[in-house]
Amino acid sequence: MRLSAVVSPLAFAPLVLGGPIAYGICQTGCNTLAVACYAAAGFTFGTIAAPLAPVAIIGCNTALGTCSAACAVTALIAPIP
Repeated sequence: MRLSAVVSPLAFAPLVLGGPIAYGICQTGCNTLAVACYAAAGFTFGTIAAPLAPVAIIGCNTALGTCSAACAVTALIAPIP
């Protein structure tokens, strides 16, 4: 078997990126912290309507948004082989 018959197909193999996996792990961490924040405020995550949310819940949602944005900036930029 010629070496070129093996090497040529490998040259077209796609680059594997770990960025999306890192993003998912980061988002899971953000959501875990949001659930803990809600629990500390005495509420259950996902059960409060936005117009009725107390100040503590608005703070939790703001922190979740900031954390999620940080995940997008850091985990999706650089590929992790």
